[in-house]
Amino acid sequence: MIRRAVRFGQAAVLLVACVSAASAFAGPKKFPDEGVWRGEFTVDGEAIPFNFEVKGKDAAGAKFSLINGTRRDHFVVERVSDDELSVPMNTYDAALAIKIVDGKHLQGEYRDLVPKRKGARNLPFTAEYGRSWRFVEPSKQAAAAVDLTGKWALHQADDAELRDKNNNERDNRRNQVGLFKQDGTHLSGVIMTSVGDTRELDGIVQGNRFYLSHFSGPSPRLIKGTVDEDGNLQGSSGSGIYNVARFEGERSDNVELADPYKLTRLKEGQTRIDFTFPNLKGQPVSLKDDKYRGKVVIVEVIGTWCPNCTDQTKFLAPWFKQNKHRGVEAIAIAFEQEDSFEYFQKTVGKFQSFFDIQYDLVFGGVADKKVATEKLAGLNYMAAFPTTLLIDRNGEVREIYTGYTGEVTGQYFKDYVTKFNHVLDELIAEPDPYSNVSQVKGP
Repeated sequence: MIRRAVRFGQAAVLLVACVSAASAFAGPKKFPDEGVWRGEFTVDGEAIPFNFEVKGKDAAGAKFSLINGTRRDHFVVERVSDDELSVPMNTYDAALAIKIVDGKHLQGEYRDLVPKRKGARNLPFTAEYGRSWRFVEPSKQAAAAVDLTGKWALHQADDAELRDKNNNERDNRRNQVGLFKQDGTHLSGVIMTSVGDTRELDGIVQGNRFYLSHFSGPSPRLIKGTVDEDGNLQGSSGSGIYNVARFEGERSDNVELADPYKLTRLKEGQTRIDFTFPNLKGQPVSLKDDKYRGKVVIVEVIGTWCPNCTDQTKFLAPWFKQNKHRGVEAIAIAFEQEDSFEYFQKTVGKFQSFFDIQYDLVFGGVADKKVATEKLAGLNYMAAFPTTLLIDRNGEVREIYTGYTGEVTGQYFKDYVTKFNHVLDELIAEPDPYSNVSQVKGP
């Protein structure tokens, strides 16, 4: 027995020694070098460049930041193996899967994690350390032959419309506004539609050609085109998830989009909306609940998959914390990429935590405008996610705002904030019609 115990002990020591030797042979865990990187997604054979910065020596405590002009979006880093990392895209159900070739070279893919289409929209990428340029290396850049600085009227169209220059159906195209700023060959800006914006674009002008891209968590976007002899634009916009769309444009200081306060409205004869949806705990939430009686209520129709929705929530969540003591409540109705309450709990639970949301979040159903229109009785049509409804103390809808324009849109964003606060101030100042209901007079 003693000899067998000795042999067992020797074997255990030998096993530990072998494991230690194997670990030593495997070498230290890899991690990307700290600093700025340049990546390239490959989408249908075309490159969509992006830039990011790594801070930290290992996954624990490291910060991964996507760079788009002046915009920075920060993400945590998770270690998968000695040479593999994962960067979850915060509130979006996606992640960057990274294989570390060495400290200065990476390869991997953008992974769509939505269960029913998992893997269907993965986009491969490579990245190289120490390259802060986006489209063209500085030493290889050509001079810009045009200056795109200013405001542009853009018209999205299909191929048939673009080929027929004499058609008079321009009003049927999807109108957009481009706000661009050019400094030498560097180009930045944003494109606004009647329902949102592209977030900040960053790129370059080479000769009479321009290139812009954006990647901040949702699918990457590429916009490119030319400026013709008359100073007009022809281009295309697309990404790895959305279809490529072509557009034309001309300079216009006076171009404006459709009024976002008039796109979605109440049906004729309606003054209210009505709904009952479950919150994260499965409890029904309705505007008829005592919690909302006599309060001003902000109803926000969102999806965690929607970039403009997350930008709007980034504004609303802190605004609500600062103003909830004034007699105001809020409800966010989420329409998600899966028609599943469990999936809603996963995505919206993460969303609530990320933005520290202190108002109710409820599940409306699957992300579909038609579904949202049917479930929000009283509205004529849900034109976009997000849509914000402002409801007075009597329970009547006073304003409906379609879409959201973020900080990058400059004066448009400032105007939105000014009107939002003005309308809320007015509604909050109105008397609570139920304040004396509970007071019962004696005989």
